[in-house]
Amino acid sequence: MEEIKGHKTEQPAESMANMNPLDYIEGYPVRPGMYQENGVTVLPGGVNFTVHSHGATACELLLYHRKENEPYAVLPFPEHYRIGDVYSMIVFGLDIEEFEYAYRLDGPYDPKRGLLFQQKNVLLDPYAKAVTGQSVWGVRQERDGLYHARVVRNDFDWGKEIQPLTAMSDTIIYELHVRGFTRDASSGVEHPGTFAGLQEKILYLKDLGITAVELMPIFEFDETMGSREVEGEKLLDYWGYNTVSFFAPNTSYAAASEYNREGTELKELIRELNRNHIEVILDVVFNHTAEGNEHGPFISFKGFDNQIYYMLTPDGYYYNFSGCGNTLNCNHPVVQQMILECLRYWVTDYRVDGFRFDLASILGRNEDGSPMSNPPLLKQLAFDPILGGTKLIAEAWDAGGLYQVGSFPAWYRWAEWNGRYRDTIRSYLKGDDGVGAEAVKRLTGSEDLYGGEYLGYNSSVNFLTCHDGFTLYDLYSYNEKHNEKNGWNNTDGCNDNRSWNCGAEGETPDQDILKLRFRMIKNACVMLMMSRGTPMFLAGDEFGNTQFGNNNAYCQDNAVSWLDWALLEKNRHLYEFFRYMIHFRREHKAVRKNLERAVCGLPYVSVHTTVPWRNAEPTDKCIGILYAGYDAEKKADDIVYVASNAYWEPMSFTLPELSEGLVWKLAVYTGAEAGKPLFFEESAMPQVERKFYLKERSTSVFLAVNVQS
Repeated sequence: MEEIKGHKTEQPAESMANMNPLDYIEGYPVRPGMYQENGVTVLPGGVNFTVHSHGATACELLLYHRKENEPYAVLPFPEHYRIGDVYSMIVFGLDIEEFEYAYRLDGPYDPKRGLLFQQKNVLLDPYAKAVTGQSVWGVRQERDGLYHARVVRNDFDWGKEIQPLTAMSDTIIYELHVRGFTRDASSGVEHPGTFAGLQEKILYLKDLGITAVELMPIFEFDETMGSREVEGEKLLDYWGYNTVSFFAPNTSYAAASEYNREGTELKELIRELNRNHIEVILDVVFNHTAEGNEHGPFISFKGFDNQIYYMLTPDGYYYNFSGCGNTLNCNHPVVQQMILECLRYWVTDYRVDGFRFDLASILGRNEDGSPMSNPPLLKQLAFDPILGGTKLIAEAWDAGGLYQVGSFPAWYRWAEWNGRYRDTIRSYLKGDDGVGAEAVKRLTGSEDLYGGEYLGYNSSVNFLTCHDGFTLYDLYSYNEKHNEKNGWNNTDGCNDNRSWNCGAEGETPDQDILKLRFRMIKNACVMLMMSRGTPMFLAGDEFGNTQFGNNNAYCQDNAVSWLDWALLEKNRHLYEFFRYMIHFRREHKAVRKNLERAVCGLPYVSVHTTVPWRNAEPTDKCIGILYAGYDAEKKADDIVYVASNAYWEPMSFTLPELSEGLVWKLAVYTGAEAGKPLFFEESAMPQVERKFYLKERSTSVFLAVNVQS
């Protein structure tokens, strides 16, 4: 094996070098590279480095020994190694286990035109597949050019298993934070707060019955950015919505110390989740980056092409439709290409099943910030062949005031977080006036929002809670947000929570209040699981996890945000209820989608109130919804009725009349007296009369059963 400057080649350099005469830079043999392969590619005997910049006049490759601040080699790209805006060079004699790399670019410096080239800035490769520099959670490494990149191989063995490819109508999404899910000692895992720790909980997730985990951001981010201390507590960028590198998994989420260079731990997690028929959806942030505004750091994009990657005002300042200092210029062709290549990479190399796009309305803004009627990026993602089986979910609003719930460009491919579902059903469940009729629309699939162009695709992702806002327990424990520990005098976070403390603010020993809170939580669970659309809920809601009234815990890397697994045993009744409702939904297809027409003649979906066949009015606080269809697999009609009383007094209901041979049986009753069961397996469901009383603030589910079969 040939040695060059102390670095062994993996194969004799001649295996590729003979293709063209070699140049030598800093003693390294080099030749022009692969111009169409962005980022770094491992080749026999060498490594290909390709970057592009529209405005740069020169580019240097910096090579570092591991953990070193000063490069051991600086390799300028020869002018004839540039084609158009692309610099590409193969360097022979490198051992990929022994070096890190970065770039420096030179060019014009004119901030008013958005040009920020400075040869002194050490820049991270925009296509870096693994990042070093922030590898230990919460420990900031102080050095110039904090981030370096590592070279990765794509040699992970995925086996022969295929991805679950669960239909949206059959999907149940469970949103979680990788660190917070297992960081608390109560989780009992060997590797708390990591990808490996999450893998240890797969059997729990499988038993719960969810079909997909939606991971809050796992792309490389710097949790120490903007860290501060409030009341003796160190606050970090815990959520991770300030992306440093779009192609690299967050290094500090790996249980293995220091380097996550192959992404193996994350790939193992995804493989095992898929083997257990659980899909992985990534929460991705293509609306802004960690570089911030004109006062923010130079990490990558500012130094490569600031005027291309970001939306800039005419005088060179940053548009801020993200609320985080800058806005990614998503509909510039260069940025479109990067986003598309990024998503393709996560689908092909990590077998990711879907993406939830944070503040996705920004992806539909033009380069001047104006909304586009036919955004090319969104359309390109909708029709891309590699992404063809991938779930695309939009948070259809942004911090600039653009709200597109029900009007987000879809092309039969995009689903949406249905913010109107959240707001309406929260209001309905606590008994607010004037929302009865709209609640019916939200519960039955929001056809008023997702008809027309959306017809035939399940576009509504229904949720009552997510990372941004109250947990489900807190929704019924606090009238007001309590974000004092964030250090902003409780001015941050949403004020429109539509919550109710059930009679006491926060923790209370009052057993009547506690019983009411848990009944309200169970009501919410029933309504979510009995709604048309794709249900999503926040991790820990199934056992009453609390954030102590904090509805914006973005900076709380502590017990505020970490799941307290001790509550699983304390509130086992709540977990078992969630588990039952999830499995009930999965068992009864008529709830989720239109089947064949029911033999009994009932429509797919019908709306009732306290009496059959009367549509709900805005003033109604009692709703009944009937789902019906013929289940070919069971060779029988599937008929399910959900009755909800959001009023503060008991109400008399009458169930719809059934055809001969069918009777109503009780499956769920959240208002059951103490010691009485809240739910029943089908073989034990008691038969009920058509007329019944529903306790105040309670919900029931009934199943039509053929007693003649």
